[in-house]
Order: sequence, then structure tokens, then C-alpha cells
Amino acid sequence: MYFTRSGRAHSLNETPPLAEKITEEPVVNKTTGQSTVTCVYQANIAGYWRNVTFLWCKNLMNHSFNVTVDSIEGDFNYTCKIELKPWHFWSKKGYKSFEVDGNQVEVYWDLRSAKFAGGPEPCAEYYVALVSDEEVVLLLGDYKKKAYKRTKSRPALVDAVLVYKKENVFAKRSFSTRAKFNERKEQEIVVESSTSGPRDPEMWISIDGIVLIHVKNLQWKFRGNQTVLVNKYPVQVFWDVHDWLFSSPGIGHGLFIFKPGAPAESESDRESTSQGGCDDSDCSSSGYYSTWSNVAASEFCLFLHAWKIE
Repeated sequence: MYFTRSGRAHSLNETPPLAEKITEEPVVNKTTGQSTVTCVYQANIAGYWRNVTFLWCKNLMNHSFNVTVDSIEGDFNYTCKIELKPWHFWSKKGYKSFEVDGNQVEVYWDLRSAKFAGGPEPCAEYYVALVSDEEVVLLLGDYKKKAYKRTKSRPALVDAVLVYKKENVFAKRSFSTRAKFNERKEQEIVVESSTSGPRDPEMWISIDGIVLIHVKNLQWKFRGNQTVLVNKYPVQVFWDVHDWLFSSPGIGHGLFIFKPGAPAESESDRESTSQGGCDDSDCSSSGYYSTWSNVAASEFCLFLHAWKIE
């Protein structure tokens, strides 16, 4: 279960819709342990709001990223794939162009000095720029000046918005990712677990090195939600680690959702639903889904799929 934006296009005067729930499962390669990061943005291209998806993939043999732009109708899309093979240094800087509903879109990238924090997505010293009508409609990375100089394009009048980030991580007991919950900086998120041995299963969720959630008796509390404060800013955390405990090794994954902002339900409701696990019917009627109907200042959401390996 995860959420995505509507495929319908919107004019400059319209507000993009809230994320809506869909039931697709993440596509991962369990045999090769391919780590993936999917980032979906709303960007204004040729006068319309469109979904722009960046998919970063990395395994032992290959490293690549795809850029996908939705059509106006939303029933098909345009994809540009870039291979970042480790033995081809020249491929880490390049340029490609493709058409979207008759409009030329250009992709510029420079990942020659890019820094990585263990995953397929770079974290520093790089840029990836999406250009349309001589505007940089979407810009990733911290080498912004270099990107504008190379593309010879102006900044977009309307900034692109990150809607959600979904990451597949493979590890034995510690899963880490990064996300920005406000305008300050990215936070490091680490999920650690102890699900084997004589002691009862436990789980810890920390942000920037501070343990904010500690779940004991995980075999009874494998599903739950809790609101924590990150730099005095509320972040809702949902988890479902049923497959860690009750499925064969390598079959299932743990799901973690991080949603900025306060929950929509009352304080008493939130306290009652954050005490521990719940069955499927309880979760569907609690804050597990209700928060998505709340119009918040930030619509960003992080989905972490944690795959345990032996």
C-alpha cells in the first residue's frame, strides 16, 4: 500500500489534488537485492501541472535513474533512462531530450563528484536539471549554480513540489534513509530491530541519532502509529512489520510511513491508537488512513520498505 498523485493535469490556476491511495506493491528484485528510490514531484511543464517521477536503481552490476513525465490526460507517460555504469565515467555527465505532448523536455545531469550515503540516490555534490521552455522546471542536487550555467536557462516561476518518496532498503537489522520534513534540512532516519534470539522482539526508530519510538513486545505491536516531534515539528509515523515476524525470511518486508504534520483526529483518538498493535479492521478505521484527508501545509510523505536479508 502506498499513495500517489492523481494523473489528471491541472492549469496554472488550479491547486494540485491531495495524494490518493492505491494498492500497488513495490517492484523489487529480491534475488539481486536491488535498492530503489522513487521520488514523485509535481512540476509545471508547458503550462500544466504534471507528475514527474525519478527512479534511482542500484545493484551489484548496474546503477541508473529514470525520469518519467505524465501526459496531460494522465493515461500514458514519457520516460528517459540514464545508465550510470561504474566503468563508464563519461556517462555520469550528460544530456538527453524527449518530447512530452509535443513539447521538448531536456535532462541535464552531472554526477561525476556525487556523494552517496549507501543508497542509489546521491546526497551531495551533483545536479539533475529538467528544462522546458528555457526554464529549469525541476532541479535536484546542491550544484544549482553549475546547473543554471550549463543549461543556460532561468529558474521556473513556480517551484516543483516533492509529493512522496518511496525507498526499498535491504539490510539485516538496521535500515536507514533521509528525508526533509520542513524547510530546514534533511533528517537521517534509522529503523533498527531485534526479531530473533531468546528476548522478545523489539524495534527502535531514531531521527538524527535520537530514539523517538521504542516498541517492545513487537510480536503484539507489529502494527501501530505514533506522532513524534522533530525539531518541534510534528511527524506522524506508521509501521507494519507483520512479515518480519510471521513470514518466511526474504518473503515480506516492513512498511514505514513518515508524514509531516499533526494528525486529523482528536488528541484522545490519537492516544488510543498509538498504544500498540491493531488488526486490519482496527487500522483501517483509525488514524492509519484518516490523516490523508487532512489538508496540511506539507503534503510530502516518505514510504520506507525494509527488506530483511539473512
